[in-house]
Amino acid sequence: MDFEGQRADEEVILVFRRHINTTFRGFLVMILLAGGGAVPMILNQNDPQLFWLWVGCLVLGILGYLYSYMLWHFSYYLVTNQRLRQVRQKGLFKRTVVDLELDNIQSISYGVPGMFGSIFDYGTILIQTGVGDLTLSMVSHPENVYNEIQNAKHGEGGEEE
Repeated sequence: MDFEGQRADEEVILVFRRHINTTFRGFLVMILLAGGGAVPMILNQNDPQLFWLWVGCLVLGILGYLYSYMLWHFSYYLVTNQRLRQVRQKGLFKRTVVDLELDNIQSISYGVPGMFGSIFDYGTILIQTGVGDLTLSMVSHPENVYNEIQNAKHGEGGEEE
């Protein structure tokens, strides 16, 4: 895999995202709008125009979920043999990129937040550097990602996911 800004001698080891559960708020908005739009239609079944109110609420809910999904899909982490890159989509037109050289990493740890983290296999990875910490929250398969970053830091390479 190649990416914009890749150095000549740089190889991608791992690409990963936050857990899909991060889109839950968008899903909840969709359900609430669809359910809320259905209430007037159910209460007054003789008014056929209320069906279109429900359709409008459903469309708005779907657009809300698609926005949440878009933010998730275009935000990712990239581990190469030289650095860790965090790309975060923060709106339709705003994106931030943070690069962290592997040589600057002092320690890496991970944690799984209780029962839901264990069931859905997500957790938090904490990367400590001399200038501050980088927290990667809601990461899918945190143990695998932790191991891949450790291997990349110590020059052992890895597999692309």
